[in-house]
Amino acid sequence: MEAVIFAGGLGSRLSEETLSVPKPMIQIGNQPLIWHIMKIYSHYGINNFIVCCGYKSEQIKEYFLNYLYANSDLTISLNGEKVEVKVHKAPLENWTVTLVDTGLNTMTAGRLKSVEPYIKSENFCLTYGDGVADININELLKHHEHAKKMVTITAIRPKGRFGALILKDDLVTSFKEKISNDTDYINGGFFVLNKKVFNALRTIDSNEPWEGQPIQDLVQNDEVTAFRHNGFWQSMDTLKEKNFLNEIWNEGKAPWKIW
Repeated sequence: MEAVIFAGGLGSRLSEETLSVPKPMIQIGNQPLIWHIMKIYSHYGINNFIVCCGYKSEQIKEYFLNYLYANSDLTISLNGEKVEVKVHKAPLENWTVTLVDTGLNTMTAGRLKSVEPYIKSENFCLTYGDGVADININELLKHHEHAKKMVTITAIRPKGRFGALILKDDLVTSFKEKISNDTDYINGGFFVLNKKVFNALRTIDSNEPWEGQPIQDLVQNDEVTAFRHNGFWQSMDTLKEKNFLNEIWNEGKAPWKIW
């Protein structure tokens, strides 16, 4: 099974950091946020990643190209014109990472459409490159298989400022622009999609956000179910949120560290 990660946006609300690096490459501890997200999926045996690149994509490519050397102890022998490198304590990740240039200004629906050729599984995961959670991916997948809908969306309770999901049992029936109370659920990413979703995207303009008309159309067709996650979830949209994630990681209290 593949896990698709949106990693191409400009991250303008975190411009203090994203002027120099793409948002998923902002460091939490000694690794970029995208690494933390991948470790969550990998804990549940999902090791095939497709990264939707865009803004400063070369930095994401360089990170994975140099991942082995950057995360290992090395012995480097400089013998004249020949350089020999011996790797010690290599990282344990068994990942396959496909890095797809999906355009600098492409919206998320267009980015998702761009990776269709790389999806081989009947169902696949999708999430944003700027949020972590202590979500049980196995339970999420079970929910998706039981619901038999085209899209499963992880519904979380936020601390404010997000648009809310209107739920009837586990079925998503509509969206509203702002949450009204602490019991409202929002889109927390960590989707599971059936590959039939690409048929629904064929008539959607690439300048549409995945969270806009595509989801709205699927909701109208009763094809979106919600997996309620009441544990930890945190996006990283501001410097304050970045500092918060670093603080709890450095204190050894990161709830998303389930590996």
